[in-house]
Amino acid sequence: MNKTRTRAYAYTAAVMYAAIIGLSFLFVKMTVDMAHPMDVLAHRFALSTLVVSIPVILGWIKIRLTLRDLWRIIPLGLLSPVLFFAFQAFGLVSSNSSEAGIIQAMAPVFTLILASIFLKERTTVLQKLFLLLSVTGVIFIFVMKGSGMTLGNFKGVILLLLSTICFAGYGVLARPLTQKYKPMELTWVTLVVGCTVFNASALIRHLSSGTISDYVKPFGDTAYLGALVYLAILSTMISTLLSSYALTHLEASKMSVFSNLSTLISIADGAWILHEPVSGYHFIGAILIIAGVLGTNMSGRKHGLVSQAKA
Repeated sequence: MNKTRTRAYAYTAAVMYAAIIGLSFLFVKMTVDMAHPMDVLAHRFALSTLVVSIPVILGWIKIRLTLRDLWRIIPLGLLSPVLFFAFQAFGLVSSNSSEAGIIQAMAPVFTLILASIFLKERTTVLQKLFLLLSVTGVIFIFVMKGSGMTLGNFKGVILLLLSTICFAGYGVLARPLTQKYKPMELTWVTLVVGCTVFNASALIRHLSSGTISDYVKPFGDTAYLGALVYLAILSTMISTLLSSYALTHLEASKMSVFSNLSTLISIADGAWILHEPVSGYHFIGAILIIAGVLGTNMSGRKHGLVSQAKA
């Protein structure tokens, strides 16, 4: 009964994670329209690190990690949040949140590829066909976009693809670490890494250009503060905890199925709240991607293959 209850909690965490990540594209898009992407990341991780460190400083939560443990976890933090969120934020400057959600749906496919390379996991012919189906969905969207695809938008798409690949790498690296360390330990270290890198980068940029006042200027906008709170608390701190907890009790392939709910949520929110253009081909492409991802995951379960998706 305890095992059944634990897995039920893990499934609940996976669903909550998907919902939070699905909405995060909307808030990232809002913030990068108001401030430089590096400042957004600096503010986001400074706030999330501060909040998560309070119970640690007060002794409510114990973090017992050696220097050797830190060196094992730091590479995880460099993949996500550092590279994952940096590519995502800069990519959203010239792309919209709907497209970001669709591209994010390919994370399980990239994870399967990376797992086969670095973890030596084999894929079946059926899995490769489903993988091709997902890739076809992305290509279909941008072919249909036609003349609407500008050079700037193309750069945004490339950055979003790099972001997705980084998170796929995170999924491959995170799975064994979740078996050794507690979710809070992984969350705390990765957030500190993100906070350090992003704030150092933002301050160096402002100091070199003599615009240090611009670092705090966005705080005067209440809409920015509201979006920042969501990104820092829910989309960064809580989602990392939920993902780490779910991956502790669920196979990565099962986690990936739930995280693809974020694609549908991001498309709906982008169209409804930001009034971003969503055409029929967006939905057709999204269906192809999700069908390919689900097929890739489900056709490999009997063979014990690992596939994962993250936001």
